[in-house]
Amino acid sequence: MTPVAPPRRPAAPAPRPRRRRVGVVVLLVLVSVAVLFAFVYPTRTYFGQRRTVVEAERRLEVLESHAQELRRENARLGRDAEVEWRAREDFGMVRPGETPYVLVPAPPPTLP
Repeated sequence: MTPVAPPRRPAAPAPRPRRRRVGVVVLLVLVSVAVLFAFVYPTRTYFGQRRTVVEAERRLEVLESHAQELRRENARLGRDAEVEWRAREDFGMVRPGETPYVLVPAPPPTLP
């Protein structure tokens, strides 16, 4: 008897170009998403922080201006003449030996 060769197995099919194309597309999408996370998000965050810094600087300018006004008013109110004027106007105070006069408004007229 002659030796019988075992049946041949069909050769493995070559990888399809379509499967490779899908793999490449998926890989490109993943790389694009990675680039977005790596560059776009930090850039957005940077511009947001920059806007916050600009707003804080603007508020600081306003507060410094207000503080300067308060310093001028404090210097003005600290003078003796201003203190005396405020005491006389706001509290009706007089110096020793002065006679205070209080003017009372006239009563409203009555209608007949």
